[in-house]
Amino acid sequence: MPEFDTRDPLDPGFWDERFAQQFMPWDLGGIPEQLRRLVASRDAAADAAVVPPVALIPGAGSAYELDLMCEAGWEALAIDFSPIAVARAKQVVKRWPERIVQADFFAWQPPQALDVIYERAFLCALPPEHQPRVVQRWADLLPHDGLLAGYFFFGDTPKGPPFGIARAELDALLAPHFTLVEDEPVPDSLPVFDGQERWMEWRRR
Repeated sequence: MPEFDTRDPLDPGFWDERFAQQFMPWDLGGIPEQLRRLVASRDAAADAAVVPPVALIPGAGSAYELDLMCEAGWEALAIDFSPIAVARAKQVVKRWPERIVQADFFAWQPPQALDVIYERAFLCALPPEHQPRVVQRWADLLPHDGLLAGYFFFGDTPKGPPFGIARAELDALLAPHFTLVEDEPVPDSLPVFDGQERWMEWRRR
């Protein structure tokens, strides 16, 4: 088990240390199946009639998913506030370096209106008291009918990350802004999330 100096996940240095030491239990090393299905359903590259979705991956880490989205013709961007995470992502996703940006999710402004926000271990990376702030930011960034889609981690883990959330609490945070349209078990969870995450799609009201 590596040793770390930084204990605050709100500090970019916390994540820098973990990426630098290759301690990334949240990193799948590839693209999860349910995201593949979502992207295939809106593959702009394969269908000239499909308007390319504009997508954001916040807290992108290694940003494997950016490759899939861009290959499908999406106008996708990945952001992370950890400089080492951004450097790693640019090594992993070699063809789209200009779409990987070091930025604070709460201050970053999209260059164009978003259609999709992809959630993958971002909400659970922050302490529970910051989860309402994340949800509000999702709501602010997505227009009516925009899609929040991804993996949501449930459970009581006060010493995270990952920090779980109760299902009722997530519903209460999202319901004022979003309508749930998909909710499925996850067949390819990592051990750190196994049995405690759901694939969910929420439509902006």
